[in-house]
Amino acid sequence: MPARLRKAVTIAALGATPLALTALAAAPASAHGTMGDPVSRVAQCYAENPESPTSDACRAAVAAGGTQALYDWNGIRIGDANGRHQALIPDGKLCSAGNEEFKGLDLPRADWPATGVRGGSYTFKYRVTAPHRGTFTVYITKPGYDPTKPLAWKDLDLTAPVAKATDPVAANGFYTFSGTLPQRSGRQLLYAIWQRSDSPEAFYSCSDVTFGGGATATGSTSAPAASAPSDRQIAAGADKSTDQHHGHGDQDAATSAKPAAANSPKAAGAVENLAETGGGGSTPYLAMGGAAALALGSAALFASVRRRATTSGRR
Repeated sequence: MPARLRKAVTIAALGATPLALTALAAAPASAHGTMGDPVSRVAQCYAENPESPTSDACRAAVAAGGTQALYDWNGIRIGDANGRHQALIPDGKLCSAGNEEFKGLDLPRADWPATGVRGGSYTFKYRVTAPHRGTFTVYITKPGYDPTKPLAWKDLDLTAPVAKATDPVAANGFYTFSGTLPQRSGRQLLYAIWQRSDSPEAFYSCSDVTFGGGATATGSTSAPAASAPSDRQIAAGADKSTDQHHGHGDQDAATSAKPAAANSPKAAGAVENLAETGGGGSTPYLAMGGAAALALGSAALFASVRRRATTSGRR
């Protein structure tokens, strides 16, 4: 093969490699859900409007962590949790799952909007945007819980979950499963963990609740009533999310890049690795297909030119 031709083919083949890798990296990460009833903190604040929340607690959360956390409401997760929740999430950071983006949700306050509940059977509804096989476990805080102090693992009654469900059926955008709330008074908190069984990934959420009319555990004034975002609100903010809002189950947790959005407190251009845990739409597959096509096309070009040069040399 002439030196000039060999050089051109080599450049073409090498040039396709970064293009293929770029296409793969562009595949968006899927996000998957949060507790819808009792509504989670992140869902409540998103429902209020990330750019202009109405409650004092949600305004404080935005001031602490920025608006992007609310647009990414269904992405509070740890990609390699694999059941090691207490080992990976430090005290005081349970609601954010130790994720800096969501740190505003960890603020210890007695005025987080709350869902009114009472002891007895309760139907939980988990808003899902990418269904996966796995187990939902919901814990409640112990009697005497003080919402003005950072939430710690010892504050949860880990020996007696109020609900546990494995592979419930998703319908109309929700996983629905039953549980039983104990007798409590005043303000409490429900901590939900969704541990996938087809991946080590897990999702987390904090839902504030009040027993007996909405008074807080410390006897201060009642908190605002919580309300979940509507389908219209979710659709309206989807384009501002750095996570994909639709997807399907898969069997791995391959890593993809998640760019920081302009309304995130992170530096512009920062990249965070997240687990690709649900796929979704056609974008990831188009990207991977394009990457594969580039790589295969380069290989075919190289082989074709090499055969031609070899045949020519034999004449």
